[in-house]
Amino acid sequence: MGSLLTELGKRLAERWISLLVLPGTLYLAAATVAHTLGHRHALDVGRLTDRITVWAQTSVATTLGGQAVLLAAVLAGSATAGIVAQGIGSLVERLHLAADWYTWPPVLRRLAHRLTVRRQRLWRAAASDWHRHREEAALVRTRGERLDPAQRRAAYAAMTRVAPEYPDRPSWSGDRIHAVAVRMDRDHHLDFAAAWPHIWLLLPEENRVEINASRQALARAMVLAAWALLYLPLTIWWWPAAAVTATLTLTSWRRTRTATDTYATLLEAATRVHARDLADRLGLDATGPLTAEAGDALTRLLVPSTPRLP
Repeated sequence: MGSLLTELGKRLAERWISLLVLPGTLYLAAATVAHTLGHRHALDVGRLTDRITVWAQTSVATTLGGQAVLLAAVLAGSATAGIVAQGIGSLVERLHLAADWYTWPPVLRRLAHRLTVRRQRLWRAAASDWHRHREEAALVRTRGERLDPAQRRAAYAAMTRVAPEYPDRPSWSGDRIHAVAVRMDRDHHLDFAAAWPHIWLLLPEENRVEINASRQALARAMVLAAWALLYLPLTIWWWPAAAVTATLTLTSWRRTRTATDTYATLLEAATRVHARDLADRLGLDATGPLTAEAGDALTRLLVPSTPRLP
């Protein structure tokens, strides 16, 4: 038991250092450099070195007690910055995935609605172009010929750049996850939101690990966006912070897209593979693939009944 607690303490300490302290320490260092150098001496390493030397010679930095206080202050400040970034990251995730944008405050809701309508218009145009290329290819195949698929693939890529399915949310990431529910309803008449918690209970441990890892990767990408927001105010005093902010923003955007796509793909795959297992576990008499009829029956079993008036 003691060895288990020791190992657990080590893992918690590692996560605390990697997720909070190290990024927070870098942020405090950047803030110190911004305050020390400013715009005029933004890249003056010699000036920064001289200032650090002066600080190192103060009585606080040369005594054991002062060093302990400084270390504690740095750790506390770093952890605080990390906690703030985690909190902002959760808010960024909610705004980015926008699963509940219908319930947002009026100003944000109107903005989300406009973005969603704009994305719907773009998607319709791109989807129409893709379907036109598909119909042309099908017509040519009836004559025993084949068209070059390059244009058809480019049209499909243009459509999926907007959204993989008809947009329902103001962002690509939100629609990528929402597409799982759309496809499960269209292909199997299955309510994904109702089925997923039950399917999760049936998943093998290795599958849960993969899905959890993809979900954590998505959360880390959102935290990167939060750090970009925290570095942004430093540009007021130190212009190189703008490069840091831009780098973090672009990295977060790319990682968010990749992590969202991976997470959504795993959700859809796990549902398609294990929905039949769930139906069998609940006693539905059906064989073979999960048909629309079986999906309707499974949905009726999983969706809670509506409340009744007292």
